[in-house]
Amino acid sequence: MSHDFQLSVYLGIVFLIWSVYFIVKILRSPLRRIPGPFSSKFTRLPLQLATSRGAQLYYIHRLHQTYGHIVRISPNEVSVSSMADIREIHRIGSGFLKTEWYDVFTRGLIGVFNMRDPKEHAQRRKLFARPFSKSALRTSWEPVVKDKAQLAISQIQNEIAANGICDFLKWATFLATDISSHLMFGDSFDMLQKGKKNEYIRILEAYTQGSGIMMEVPFAKWILPYIPLRSFREMFSGDEILLQHGRESVAYSRKHSESCRNIFSGLVYESEKDDVSLSDTDVAMEASSLIIAGSDTTAITLTYLIWAVLSRPELRSDLETELATLGENWNESRLEALPLLNAIITETLRLYGAAPGLLPRTVPEGGVSFSGYYIPAGMIVGTQSWTVHRDPLLFPDPEKFEPERWLPGPKETSEAGRMALSPFGSGSRTCLGIHLSWMELRLIAAEFFLRCGNVKLAPSVTEESMKPKHFFLIAPSAHTCEIVST
Repeated sequence: MSHDFQLSVYLGIVFLIWSVYFIVKILRSPLRRIPGPFSSKFTRLPLQLATSRGAQLYYIHRLHQTYGHIVRISPNEVSVSSMADIREIHRIGSGFLKTEWYDVFTRGLIGVFNMRDPKEHAQRRKLFARPFSKSALRTSWEPVVKDKAQLAISQIQNEIAANGICDFLKWATFLATDISSHLMFGDSFDMLQKGKKNEYIRILEAYTQGSGIMMEVPFAKWILPYIPLRSFREMFSGDEILLQHGRESVAYSRKHSESCRNIFSGLVYESEKDDVSLSDTDVAMEASSLIIAGSDTTAITLTYLIWAVLSRPELRSDLETELATLGENWNESRLEALPLLNAIITETLRLYGAAPGLLPRTVPEGGVSFSGYYIPAGMIVGTQSWTVHRDPLLFPDPEKFEPERWLPGPKETSEAGRMALSPFGSGSRTCLGIHLSWMELRLIAAEFFLRCGNVKLAPSVTEESMKPKHFFLIAPSAHTCEIVST
């Protein structure tokens, strides 16, 4: 018997043993009865490919349309879209904790975004309660938000006058980021004045993109950070640059506490009052996380709002008529009472909330039964608002932008639909900046439609160019939303 033949026999036996083991593992999996594509029994490659194309939420949504409210999306992951099951996952004290997936964004540092211990999370979140309350934001920061909104609209008008065209998404990003940096660090990045991104935001965006890659390709963290290119260093090792900027800002804020006012001054005060240990690195990391959470998210939602209204002349006319009733010296409290404006914002959040993708949680001890299927402890379950917000039983004709859903009348959304709306997350993990986001959306949308009656969408803006791509956050496929003068 030749050596080559023996080797072939040995390799064949190894392959056979491996195949039998693999098949037995598939057949004995505790998730084997949960419906889903055959590939999900042994690999998450289709999910990873969809993620790399910016299409993960579409992929999972199609699976739910095919298989129902519960679907297996990988060997150890299940996606859930039943409201009863979603409420169980996200209710306070449920035991479903965030997975290690969230740690990628903070690279080993623990903050309110990725804390898994419920008691630690509640303690840290409590520090944010007062600075991020609606009353505190209106009292301390509404004038700042309104001033920056007015500056942004002026810059948009100036650019259209000079060039005949303007990218609204660009200016919305500058605006939301300047607001976030001013509130978090007490010092605006001044991107509205300069008309370009600063180094902090450029590195922050690269770092966020790198984090997205490492979420799906874990081994990347052992290779890519060491490639001697500036772009790779920023994508995979930019966290220290960002933290150093944050530490310097926090130190400056502490030293000039009387003149440098920001939300994190309040955070530090609350921590000292409650005798909670909070280092400058902790504060810097929380600030960076909240700038990420409060800049692109608001800019994206605002851009889709402007696109949706400018695409519908009758709706735009009705909104401008409602805003005309404000008169002079209006504030957010007045805007909160405008039915159509708030219905438009709510409908935008339903269809185009910036973070509608899968939120993974680990099943607690004892396992759980969802929709008649048992899922043991240690498995991963996820929910995505993209699918819930497009449930035709909750929202008839779900892909249609229809603000009337949120107004009294025959098309009014049911109580079940209202409870299902979750663009800011659910339970104890609801977005900290929900009141700030609503303030920005109201003030900026009002300023735009009061002052920009002479603009329209550019021919470059189409349904296809605005189709969302999803890399943790959604964004228009074209990465622009251009407007021109009428």
